[in-house]
Amino acid sequence: MAKLVPVDEFDLIIFGGTGDLAMRKLLPALFHREGDGQITGDSRIIAASRGEVSRDDYLARVETALRENLADTFNEQQWQTFRNRIHYVQADAGAHDQWGELVAILAGHDHRTRVAYLATAPGLFGAFANGLRHNGLITGDSRIVLEKPVGHDSASADAINNAVGECFAENQIFRIDHYLGKETVQNLLALRFGNSLFEPLWRRGTIDHVQITVAEDLGVGGRGEYYDRIGALRDMVQNHLLQLVCLVAMEPPSSLDHDAVRDEKIKVLRALRLISADNVKTNTVRGQYAAGAIKGQPVESYQDEMGGVASSCETFVALKLEIDNWRWSNVPFYIRTGKRLKAKHSEIVLQFQDVPHSIFSEQSYDISPNQLMIRLQPDEGVKLSVMAKEPGPGGFDLRPVSLDLSFEETFGVRYPDAYERLLMEVLRGNPALFMRRDEVSAAWNWIDAIIAGWEETHQKVESYVAGSWGPTSSSFLLDRDGRAWHPES
Repeated sequence: MAKLVPVDEFDLIIFGGTGDLAMRKLLPALFHREGDGQITGDSRIIAASRGEVSRDDYLARVETALRENLADTFNEQQWQTFRNRIHYVQADAGAHDQWGELVAILAGHDHRTRVAYLATAPGLFGAFANGLRHNGLITGDSRIVLEKPVGHDSASADAINNAVGECFAENQIFRIDHYLGKETVQNLLALRFGNSLFEPLWRRGTIDHVQITVAEDLGVGGRGEYYDRIGALRDMVQNHLLQLVCLVAMEPPSSLDHDAVRDEKIKVLRALRLISADNVKTNTVRGQYAAGAIKGQPVESYQDEMGGVASSCETFVALKLEIDNWRWSNVPFYIRTGKRLKAKHSEIVLQFQDVPHSIFSEQSYDISPNQLMIRLQPDEGVKLSVMAKEPGPGGFDLRPVSLDLSFEETFGVRYPDAYERLLMEVLRGNPALFMRRDEVSAAWNWIDAIIAGWEETHQKVESYVAGSWGPTSSSFLLDRDGRAWHPES
């Protein structure tokens, strides 16, 4: 296992410290890093929220959340150490003059790393940044973390970035996308640039097309009010899926320096061919789940989850992307994401071209194209599908077989999840796995064109049965090109 390097002493302030993200993701991630010895000295976790909560009551909430979310890994002795790091203060985004508790607890600790994590609504990012500046809490070694999404379109993203940028330098701003912290996503870099086998083939002329799927079997749950204003395109494609496209499609960076990697990603975003009113109906599919069944259990439609109110919000989107550069000319990228699909299943599939001439033409079977499958969840790993002869003397029968690498089976250890890794990278001050401002802007410009195209053409949201793989027309998106979605496992 890779050596886990401890981070320097820090103060981590979690604004929105009583919220779902803090309780379900951030605090469990920090608890695991405590267990592996990466949190050292007198490092402190300071939860901040506008509610008046005693420290004992807050600790009780945290303990309950950790026991629920870490049922298999919760450790009583570790909790006694971890709880001593946790503090709670009251801090309202709209009342900067009443941040006395936070000012007092941070007094005399300007020498250590200070991180403000905004686990709040994006509309409050500027207010919290200004509150930190107003109270003199921004030091030379301060950082601020912006949870996605940064805005809901180009204009709102610019407004947020301008507001935060007035208080923090760009190298202090960490725009987080937890998909970039996944082990398999990072292994894309190792797979491409650490092996001479793949990189010469990673281009037009050898790859036929690329598919990216991020599927969820859950509905909108408690996010309904927020989600209905945003939809799948803004919620998932603008950040998660476009970042995956960038990592698959980017040119080799000169090094792993954070700006070298992000310089190559922005080139991909700028090379994406616009999807507008002229081609939006042929290159996009919008869907919304109807009632159905997940794992044999009946589930409500999206409309019913929203209290029966009619909505045109898309819970599924599929797109055909084209990248206008030399490496990827005429190699389509098909991406899809949705809620209430058949399974929680995320993968990247690179399908190679057919063999130019088959010497097995007299046989009654087809030779399947080679595929490289990079699984993000549920079982992170890499699988290469190749053709092989069936054992036995009966004939020359071929079938596809897989060379399969499961990270869990191969390395035999628990490795840090996305939030654990990204939190440590923030504390180290390494921005390589975070989005730069120009990336956010380029992604929103591309997304805005699609939304404008939908509005101009009045593209309807198609219904799909919960527990399926989305609207039928998402299959037509590939079928028109003589292709099909990779069979789901």
